[in-house]
Amino acid sequence: MASVGLRALEFAGRPGEVRFLDAAPIRAVMVDGDGAVGEAAFAPRMPGLYTTAYHLRFALKKRGVDEKVSPLAGLYWMADGSTDLDAIYAPDRGAWRWTLLIALPGAATDDEIATALAAGRAKLPPDIAPNLRVERFEEGRVAQVLHIGPYGDERPTIERMFAAIAAAGLRPRGRHHEIYLGNPQRAAPEKLRTLLRQPVE
Repeated sequence: MASVGLRALEFAGRPGEVRFLDAAPIRAVMVDGDGAVGEAAFAPRMPGLYTTAYHLRFALKKRGVDEKVSPLAGLYWMADGSTDLDAIYAPDRGAWRWTLLIALPGAATDDEIATALAAGRAKLPPDIAPNLRVERFEEGRVAQVLHIGPYGDERPTIERMFAAIAAAGLRPRGRHHEIYLGNPQRAAPEKLRTLLRQPVE
């Protein structure tokens, strides 16, 4: 696992500036979904993610390890593997697939994670609970840009990131990754901060 200092660098950036970096591998609590994204789809899954993350935070604190809960993130892709933005932003979002996740502290033991995961699953509906899981997640080389503003206005920022990828002689691979640094329930839409990340090769 990378050091805390290196992890902090992954969340740095200036609006609109595309950076290339090697993302550190993590363990994360994850849950899947499909179709259109938004509050209606995300809300039933949130209690499992956050219960797991906070249960683990308090368990670590009891043994003197103070770790903050990481921001919510999402992975997004099309069922057919398309990366064409016109297809991705088409009105019919039925072909979307996504995974919500929260990175977990590297200091957590397997037993602590298992206990936290069980607590998280207990907060979910029976049809979603079995899908809540903890997995190792490794992206490798990525392009990343900070977007300021509403989630629905991300396309120009994504286009800038894709242009930078092409200019660097690279191409997108894997799943589009968003890290939500802002809280939509507290911040005005024009002030929301989202890191947009795309693995490259």
